[in-house]
Amino acid sequence: MSSHKNGGKNRGIDGTDQEIIKLLQLDGRIPNTQIAKDLGISEATVRTRLNRLIVEEYIQIVAVSNPLKLGFETVGFLKIDVDIKKIDYVTQELKKLKPIWFIVLATGESDIYTEFVVKSTEELNDLIFNKIYKIDGVIRTRTSMILKYIKRRYDCGTAFDED
Repeated sequence: MSSHKNGGKNRGIDGTDQEIIKLLQLDGRIPNTQIAKDLGISEATVRTRLNRLIVEEYIQIVAVSNPLKLGFETVGFLKIDVDIKKIDYVTQELKKLKPIWFIVLATGESDIYTEFVVKSTEELNDLIFNKIYKIDGVIRTRTSMILKYIKRRYDCGTAFDED
């Protein structure tokens, strides 16, 4: 388990944390009182653990939307090849671009994979040519459009589960 933004004091997650995560993956709106009841612990314990899981970036609690149903006509993936010496700079600049909501370093055909949500192909054109290609270190981009979501699940549990 790795250390995150708490000064290296990341203690990892235990079985109770795992169960809290699994319950939230099934229903992110489940009240802390219900989690406490289901797990046989106090609501204060749930609140404390949940806060730590969020602060240490194990989880986020958000409403996952379908951008295609919310009026965004252009949704997809950008694969970005970069000058490897400038990869940190490129990722920091990409993080500033609101249409890009997901960024990862990856193996495979590109160095960086991103996902974007824009209102139109005109906005996508602006994003690619007036913003991304202006970032020093970007060499090439490849775009794939999402036409329809078939499966989007967020209940993977944890790798620590003892299935």
